[in-house]
Amino acid sequence: MSATTDLQALLRFLSQDAKVPLATALSKVKKLQISNLDSTAKLAQTKPAELQAVFEDEKLVKQILAAAKRVSKKRAAAAGDDSVLLHPSPKKKKLKNESLFDDDDKPLTPANLEASLQLPYSTCNASELEKIILQTNRAPLVLAFVVILLKYTMPEQPLSSRLSLAQAYVSVTSRSRAVYLGIESGKSAEEEGFGEGQPVVSVAGKQITVLRRWGYEWKEEEEEVVVVEEMEDEQRRKKMVFEKGIGVGDGGAVAEDDSSGLEASQEEIPALWALDLEALKKKSGSSSKQPTGTQAGNHSGLPIYTPQSARAYLLKSFATPEVADGPAAKKLSATARFTEKETNLGKLLRALDLLYDSWTPTMSPAELDQKTWSWYAKVRPPVEDGVAGWGEKNQLKLADILALRCMTAT
Repeated sequence: MSATTDLQALLRFLSQDAKVPLATALSKVKKLQISNLDSTAKLAQTKPAELQAVFEDEKLVKQILAAAKRVSKKRAAAAGDDSVLLHPSPKKKKLKNESLFDDDDKPLTPANLEASLQLPYSTCNASELEKIILQTNRAPLVLAFVVILLKYTMPEQPLSSRLSLAQAYVSVTSRSRAVYLGIESGKSAEEEGFGEGQPVVSVAGKQITVLRRWGYEWKEEEEEVVVVEEMEDEQRRKKMVFEKGIGVGDGGAVAEDDSSGLEASQEEIPALWALDLEALKKKSGSSSKQPTGTQAGNHSGLPIYTPQSARAYLLKSFATPEVADGPAAKKLSATARFTEKETNLGKLLRALDLLYDSWTPTMSPAELDQKTWSWYAKVRPPVEDGVAGWGEKNQLKLADILALRCMTAT
């Protein structure tokens, strides 16, 4: 096999058999190759600790190891080798379908869920941020860009929704690129009709299929009372909510197929989940392309892009680069490494916030939406062309992001 074929096989295993999000798989594949874990057979024989050095997430490590062993057994059986089947692993008790709002079997209130998703944020000023250089790959940078973009284009959405929508955007763009490079093949779930009739929203030029979270009240009651008292005039309240919704669809309303039979409310745009159409395709097979319950809320049972996975991806993706000619840096503990990355993420989000805030007085939300990809393209870490560049890390200078600010605002 050629190196490119091996790489494609590894990516297919991670994204299809191990169910690793494509963006995560792409960001880790080069490190797997360096660690000589570049095949299913090698992954099946590796120890959890070795794999955790690459993926860090213990749950994801177990998921990959289980998939590698399962695939290896199938291949051995197909080749006529029954030795690996003499001592099959005992079946694990099937876990209950846990709610997105469960934390140690205790239900979280919407307000507590939103609080648990808070992202780190820096108080550094622009001059301090200009000195910061991070080490990362492209996918998490896209995710960070879109999370901050949605703060300005969909301010009525809770953080859980913004993280979900941003993760969906990364997945859609990653798959498009993977198909272009031959890593993925076949039609997307959307092209096959999955999610047809569901509402869609426009995020940085991409159409994202969503679920409406009717009845999801995450704001504190006191805050809602103040809003009502300040906006007694009904027409004025409608106008403000509708204008804030620009970027949620044409004219501020959630766009949707007429066949759904639903009408977007101008008085209130509900919180949204981004629907994972590829997961829905795998779950549904070919039996049903139309999900049931188009007004599904928090517990629909339909696959979504979870905010927790998006947040975890951001938290682990922005390291401090090693100084090439400097003294050997002291090896940090796992806790210290996590804290460093968390601090770095806060600085990146602060720089992006300064960028979008500088353009808000002169750009509409729709214009911010349109500019996002070109801004990202100007500052993204340089990598090799083609398949070799997928998941590759390089330096990201926050000064480059800050240089994109509106000069009249700085």
